[in-house]
Amino acid sequence: MTEAEPRWLTDSEMRTWLNLAQVLILLPATLDRQLREDTGIPHAYYQILANLSDSPGRSMRMTDLARMVGTTPSRLSHAVASLEQRGWVQRQACPNDKRGQIACLTELGVATLREAAPGHVAEVRRLVFDNLTPDEVAQLGEITSKLLPRLAAG
Repeated sequence: MTEAEPRWLTDSEMRTWLNLAQVLILLPATLDRQLREDTGIPHAYYQILANLSDSPGRSMRMTDLARMVGTTPSRLSHAVASLEQRGWVQRQACPNDKRGQIACLTELGVATLREAAPGHVAEVRRLVFDNLTPDEVAQLGEITSKLLPRLAAG
């Protein structure tokens, strides 16, 4: 039995893929640098705070939060421990699952996020949205919404 020939990328697909790969590498690093320089917060911590801020009751199961921020439960646990030491997050036992934990954003965490958000949003706008027309922003939204389901499914 022979294997089917791979579906190689076309020249156009290869150029697009290489550009996307560079964006996926450079954008998080650039956002992390801005946040660290301006606020001392790594981008990963900002993402945790922002996701909790957007959640009902400013809290979320740790397993769901790990999925939302794109990390493992173990790495999230270490990050949340650091956020707890800063007083920005606290963990609580999950009422309906003895093994589960819920991360809750504290008022100090909300204040920290409010302080960091303007600079972060300005950087996101500078790096991404200021370079696109409104139609391109809509296209990017449509494209990413098509990619996310497969990526989220693993």
